[in-house]
Amino acid sequence: MSGTGTRLGVGTHFRLDGETVEVVEFASLATGMEVVLKDGLDRLARMSLRELLTSDRAKLIHDKSGPSSADEEGLAAVVLSQLNKDEKKDVLERAGHVREMLTGYCSGSEDLARPNEPRPQFAPGLPLQARYAAKAAELGVTVRTVRRWARAFREMGEAGLVPKTSQADGGLGNADPRWVEVAVEVLKEYGEESRPSVKVVLEEIEARVRDKFKLVKVPVPPRTTAYRWMQELERRHPTFRLSTQRNRDIADRPKGVYGKLRPTRPGEYVLMDTTRLDVFAFDPVTLRWMQAELTIAMDWYTRCIIGLRATPVSTKAIDAAAVLYQAYRPQPVPESWPREAAWPEHGIPRGVLVEAEAVHGPVTGVWGPKVAPETLIVDHGKIYLSAHLTSVCQRMGISVQPARLRTGRDKGPAERYFRTLREDLLQRLPGYKGPDIHSRGLNPEKDAFFFHHELEAIIREWTAVSYHRRPHSGLLDPHLPKVELSPAAMFEHGLARAGYIEVPRDPHLAYEFLGVTMRTVQHYGVEINGRRYDGECLDGLRDMAGSDIELGKRRRPFFADPDDVTRIHFRDHERVWHTLWWEHAPSLAMPLSEEALQFARRLAARQYTYPDDRLAISLLLKRWNLGLGTSLVERRMALRLSREQAALDLPEQQADTVSSLPSVARVLSLPEQPTPAAIERCQDPEAGDDDADGLEELEEELGFYATALKDIDDDE
Repeated sequence: MSGTGTRLGVGTHFRLDGETVEVVEFASLATGMEVVLKDGLDRLARMSLRELLTSDRAKLIHDKSGPSSADEEGLAAVVLSQLNKDEKKDVLERAGHVREMLTGYCSGSEDLARPNEPRPQFAPGLPLQARYAAKAAELGVTVRTVRRWARAFREMGEAGLVPKTSQADGGLGNADPRWVEVAVEVLKEYGEESRPSVKVVLEEIEARVRDKFKLVKVPVPPRTTAYRWMQELERRHPTFRLSTQRNRDIADRPKGVYGKLRPTRPGEYVLMDTTRLDVFAFDPVTLRWMQAELTIAMDWYTRCIIGLRATPVSTKAIDAAAVLYQAYRPQPVPESWPREAAWPEHGIPRGVLVEAEAVHGPVTGVWGPKVAPETLIVDHGKIYLSAHLTSVCQRMGISVQPARLRTGRDKGPAERYFRTLREDLLQRLPGYKGPDIHSRGLNPEKDAFFFHHELEAIIREWTAVSYHRRPHSGLLDPHLPKVELSPAAMFEHGLARAGYIEVPRDPHLAYEFLGVTMRTVQHYGVEINGRRYDGECLDGLRDMAGSDIELGKRRRPFFADPDDVTRIHFRDHERVWHTLWWEHAPSLAMPLSEEALQFARRLAARQYTYPDDRLAISLLLKRWNLGLGTSLVERRMALRLSREQAALDLPEQQADTVSSLPSVARVLSLPEQPTPAAIERCQDPEAGDDDADGLEELEEELGFYATALKDIDDDE
């Protein structure tokens, strides 16, 4: 009978439902084997043998020694699996010596005998004690040691020959449990403190052990041993190796089982988050480098970015609302984008349409899917919990669910997008400053090359061209775990799986995410911050300006995007939406933000006594023509005017995935010499110096920019 088995028959005792019972009879029936049990009160009960052996109600009582799953010794398979290659080689070599000592053959079998085996001193006919002495003399150990090896080999085989130091529990097998308890207590106290040294922690542990265990002497480990134990405790309670912020994140991990939301279709959960970009950008208004922040909205099921916005310095509540505005009204794609990067206007991928070429024709569409969110997961920032945003979400049936405090894993996919953005795109752009101060370059500000709107366009294009089109390891179908899916493919999969997606029933609902301004309608239109808007839709409201109706009833709501003041949106009494254009909008070929207009007015007020908006816009465009020039020389002038000492040196090598983006290539491929148009624009018409060589022309150009933009210093 093996050591793992025990006898089951009449007289065998079990612990059944807390009482001791004895098997008194076996019965073989058509339904199976049954046993008759008798308890201490001589009461009989009949029970299936299978249930008796497998049910949690019964436990076998045995008095025979043998291996048990509750043994304190390590399991044989676990002990061997923990050995490295060299340790395993030593154990196998020692096992060969033990087998030779016990049987006379290193293999343990006469059939597999090696040449010259058995050796005379280990012949099977010799007494075992003589063979012990011969092996001890051969290996240079004591007879007691080889006898212990033989006993361990008989009990556990090769696993019994593993040294106890290798079987130690995580390197702390020989440590006093009381010392370990105090050490863990001290390390946890440093969870929110500055990083200490190992020496200071060991001294504090020693002092606390002596104070806590006054009546019992706890051995203090030697210095080298204590340092070795602290290395093991560092793995369990990081304190010295990682950053203090990372240590706090690890300490704040939940102790229970991790849970997560499991979206089942596109639009069910939308994540919103903001991060500070690890690259400097250039402000076209003030001509200075500034840090930028990126706010995104991500569909959790597909990992598609349905809205993003890059803002200088900080993000406002209206910026968060503008990101959701993009989810309802995605921006159109430029003509320079690849054909496969554009989504149709209605937001459904081209792959699920029949004869997409005939339906859509040339490359037109939007840069991301159009999705109506059902649940919005945000953090506790004020920009996400503003009254405007929460009220609009409540009206549209969007549930706003704030994540747990200081728990970044609740928005894990969004955090992973930020990391991918930094590793695959931002670190290859000029002005990259690294994720922390330890990764920062000597002077990354001098390479701040892209303007904020260009940086947002680059991120948007990279997201549509690269991020949405390549497979992600976190996207999979549980039924086909080997199939790699991209966010675009996952969108098609979700549409096929759910059979539908939530889309806005009315595209004009997106206007509710914009800022609202209450104004009265005058005979010339509507005036907001000195800007006048007019349209035919206001004809029926112009006569109300001088009427006796209360001011509160005459004021109407107008919806405006702070990044584009050239137009506002208005809903009349018939609930029809109209767009009102600024009177100076025809002179602009691009959107104009509120901040840029205010800056233009201040700029005009310094040069003219009675400036108007037309003059302010003219001066601002003239300034932008210098700062936003198409030549590399003009951009260098802007950097030089931002009080940086060195000129811009572009990286010689750019990654293919980044430099191939049209938004990046259009800027990075600019000629280093000034173009003829730039030279003509920079030359003084009164001077007319055509005899200077190329170097003198460049110096003259530098002086011209320094003079033309001298008001930069006055803006501070």
